[in-house]
Amino acid sequence: MSDGNKIGFWTCTALVVGNVIGLGIFILPASLAPYGFNAMIGWLVTLGGCLALARVFAHLSHALPNADGPYGYVRNTLGDLPAYMALWAYWVSIWLTNAALATGAVGYLTVIVPELGRIQPALFALVLLWSFIAVNLLGVRMGGRVQVVTSALKLIPMAGIALLGAWILLTTPAAYAAHPPTTPLTLGNVTAASTIALFAMLGLESASIPASRVINPGRTIPRATMTGTLLAAVVYIIVSTVPMLLIPQSELANANAPFALLMERHLGAGVGRWLALFVVVSGLGCLNGWTLLMGEITRTMANNGVLPAVLGRENRRGAPAVALLVTGALASAMVWMSYSKSLVAAFTFITRVVTAANLPLYLCCSLALLVLWRRGDAPEAGREAAFFGCIGVCYVVFAFIGSGHEPFLLALGLIAVGLPLYALMRLRRPAAAPLKV
Repeated sequence: MSDGNKIGFWTCTALVVGNVIGLGIFILPASLAPYGFNAMIGWLVTLGGCLALARVFAHLSHALPNADGPYGYVRNTLGDLPAYMALWAYWVSIWLTNAALATGAVGYLTVIVPELGRIQPALFALVLLWSFIAVNLLGVRMGGRVQVVTSALKLIPMAGIALLGAWILLTTPAAYAAHPPTTPLTLGNVTAASTIALFAMLGLESASIPASRVINPGRTIPRATMTGTLLAAVVYIIVSTVPMLLIPQSELANANAPFALLMERHLGAGVGRWLALFVVVSGLGCLNGWTLLMGEITRTMANNGVLPAVLGRENRRGAPAVALLVTGALASAMVWMSYSKSLVAAFTFITRVVTAANLPLYLCCSLALLVLWRRGDAPEAGREAAFFGCIGVCYVVFAFIGSGHEPFLLALGLIAVGLPLYALMRLRRPAAAPLKV
């Protein structure tokens, strides 16, 4: 593939920023409100763990620049079956993520145009979902351009929240102590809050997914991964605690659009709508980025013989058209199912399942880095590779514990459901197929 059809550093960084800073940060204050100050500690744990995982992916992409992303990293080190199991769960998590994003965006759309609340919300979610499938059917570069623009726009509401928080701190600092959360600090609450917060940081591996379509992946992917993750971490540290301290805990827990509520309360009526507009842009940018990755990871698995070959077919623009259409249909089914719950409950439940489904990939990639270190195949990283590989494994185990038994069992169920397909594909391909790069 020529460089003219590939993506570079800025697009890869936008994928990381755009997929990490999505809708989750705007909905999660309501999901985390019942945990009180446990959520603040949970955020710190999550950010530390995610920065370690970012270093894992950076080291892997540098040591294995010709591998086709995480599937290649795991298959080259742990073998074919662990690679399939991890990537199958991750693949499912992507179209679940898109369902969560489309579901969450509806809450903010009704803030912008209240009349939309009278119409079936699932319909709006489906329109959003399929609009970005259409964008990505135009090719990876078109999806990348949309990602760069929306990633830049989504930083505007982040700056607005940070400035509002700073202004209140300078003018009426007592407001931060007026409604302190009352939930007691416990290890169980910190663990659970940390796992919910992890959903907002999912996507740090985004630059590595389309590795075969990245210019100079051995250099571009590590730089984009660390730059994007650090930027997202700084943003989250600044804005995550403002609504928790300025809105009463019980009210925050039931807010469909907590940041819009915050702006309305402190800056006057109508301001929340403008914030909600940018929040929708942020969520839509994230939806676009995950749709791009949804097509690329499906194509990778199909080209490596662990999904039906038809899913690797491209249209004349080089987009994995069949993969996008099939995964879009799966995400649509989850959108309809999610609306059996309330908006916040639906979003919270999907995020916990998605988080649990992402963890096998993070675990396998951390183990893959340790294998490379033991082999001596990551000489430039040295002991740093071993350190971050160990930290990555420990953090994933911590997150698995925090996810609770229901999402954990669902994640195991997702892997188990994929095993018959793996066996079928192996019967059709008795000898291990060469790794596609």
